[in-house]
Amino acid sequence: MTATHKKIGRWHGAGLLATTLLGTSVFILPQMTIDIASSGALFAWVLLTLAIIPVTLVFARLSAHFPHAAGPAYFAEKAFGQIAGRTLGLIFLLAVPLGVPAGVLMTFQFVNALVELSPTQQWVGHLGTLLLIFVLNYRGIQISAKLQLALTILIVAVVGVLLAMLGIKGAPVQFSMFENTASISPVFVAAGLAFWSFLGVEAMAHLSEDFEDPKRDLIPAMMIGTLLVGAIYVACTYILLVFPTSSPVAMVDVFNHLVGGYGNLIIALLGIAGGIATINVYCASAARLAWSFSEDRVLPKPFKIRNSYQVPSRALSVLLSLMALVLTFTFLTGKSLEDLIFWVNGVFIIIYFVSMLSAIKLLEKKNNLLIGLSLIFCLAIMWGLGWQMWYAVALIAITSPMLWWQKNHLDNKLIQENCVS
Repeated sequence: MTATHKKIGRWHGAGLLATTLLGTSVFILPQMTIDIASSGALFAWVLLTLAIIPVTLVFARLSAHFPHAAGPAYFAEKAFGQIAGRTLGLIFLLAVPLGVPAGVLMTFQFVNALVELSPTQQWVGHLGTLLLIFVLNYRGIQISAKLQLALTILIVAVVGVLLAMLGIKGAPVQFSMFENTASISPVFVAAGLAFWSFLGVEAMAHLSEDFEDPKRDLIPAMMIGTLLVGAIYVACTYILLVFPTSSPVAMVDVFNHLVGGYGNLIIALLGIAGGIATINVYCASAARLAWSFSEDRVLPKPFKIRNSYQVPSRALSVLLSLMALVLTFTFLTGKSLEDLIFWVNGVFIIIYFVSMLSAIKLLEKKNNLLIGLSLIFCLAIMWGLGWQMWYAVALIAITSPMLWWQKNHLDNKLIQENCVS
């Protein structure tokens, strides 16, 4: 597999990760977890933030030592062989066409806070967003990294202002951590949904070769981004608990109450920009993985085509076309956004789990404690997702036999060619 060029630095990488994690959900997902677990959602976010730290460290160390466009698929291949690695890569590629549409649907909740659109107008806007993503990616992810660092700073500033105003005005509602929560189960279900917010940690592994110096910059970039994001999600959840609202975009009402207006404009614009930024990174990661698999003959040769900026434009175009089909399907059927999130989370927790198992073989033994904690975290999220893991299991059941047949077919073909020669 061929390396890509390196241009991302530490702080741009931190901004890229932070905006990816905040992106579509920072002003939406906290309210969704409160709907599931009431005030127990705050504990779910604290628990998730602490638990994701060892996972992030393991991913960062794997990416720093084994920078590669295939990311977790490459780790799994080095640890467990070709079939395992390629299965992981394919289920990632098959999850992104669901995950990005979910991100687009979230982003358009902020659009609706600015201007009310009909369902048909929203669908046209969804497709227009994918076209914008193609334009943003055409010249490479490095330009986006610089813009997303600025966006991260803006989101942090807004949340900081809200916390400051909360301190000045005081909290009108008192609550306990598990108020209205009959058991710990809703907390884990909320954590299973909230896991969406940390999808992006593994995406940085796909972009590791785009860093100037992965060994120097990846670990601090990923840790800074992860800790910052965890703190912001906890803060937003706390704010929504002390200022409950029935608004579809609750943070708009909270901003208006604490700051005195302009919530529709400020929160909506940040939500739209953050959503597009997240979608952008995932599309870039998936396109690079498709290109890498084409190099290895897992996917057809046309996916190898790159433009003058070394961006795999053919793979990007195909992936965006699949996303357009999914968005059209959701438009016609009214499919639940929450279902899409749970299904995608199931795929990614499998990717995280296998990556952590790979780390046992690839990293030094001094990392075993971090790896063990990461594996426990993955199992807890799987338990929280429950039957929603079906999509991930189905993808593995389909792709693994297909890849096994493909490998045997190619091996037999090579043997026959060698015999003839």
